[in-house]
Amino acid sequence: MPRRQIQRARDGSYRLRLSPPERELLRALRDELEQLLDNPEHPDLWRLFPVASEDADIQDEYSRLVGDELLDGRRRALATIRETVGRDRLTPEEAESWLTGLNALRLVLGTQLDVSEEAPPNVDPSDPRAHQAAVYLYLSWLQEQLVEAMAGAL
Repeated sequence: MPRRQIQRARDGSYRLRLSPPERELLRALRDELEQLLDNPEHPDLWRLFPVASEDADIQDEYSRLVGDELLDGRRRALATIRETVGRDRLTPEEAESWLTGLNALRLVLGTQLDVSEEAPPNVDPSDPRAHQAAVYLYLSWLQEQLVEAMAGAL
C-alpha cells in the first residue's frame, strides 16, 4: 500500500508528503488550467461551469449571476495551490482550497479523457492518453486522501 500523501496533523493542519516530481506535476497542471480559465467558453471546461437550464434566457441569467463567482473561486483555489505546493503543511482553509483545485483539475482531465461512470479512464500503456489517465487517477487518489483527512476533523 502506498504511503498516504495527505494526513491531518494533531494541530489541525494537514501534512503534505509530496515528492518533488509530484509537486512539479501539480504546478504544471495548475498552470495549464489557469491558462484554460482565460477562455471560460473552452469545451474542456464545461464540467466546471455546468448548464443550469436548457432555457437560454434562464441559462444566460444564471451565468450572469454566478459565472464570475465560479470562475473567481476556481482561480483562488489554483492560486492557493501555487502558493502552497512547496510546503509540507496546509491550514484547514488552504486544504479546502486544495480540494476545490484538485476537483477542478480532475474535472477538466476527465472531460479531455471523456471519463464517465460507465467509461473509467484507460491506463493501457499502449493508449496514447495513458499518461493523462494516470494523472487523472493520481489526482483522484490525492483528492480522496484529502477528503478522508478532512472528514477525520468532523
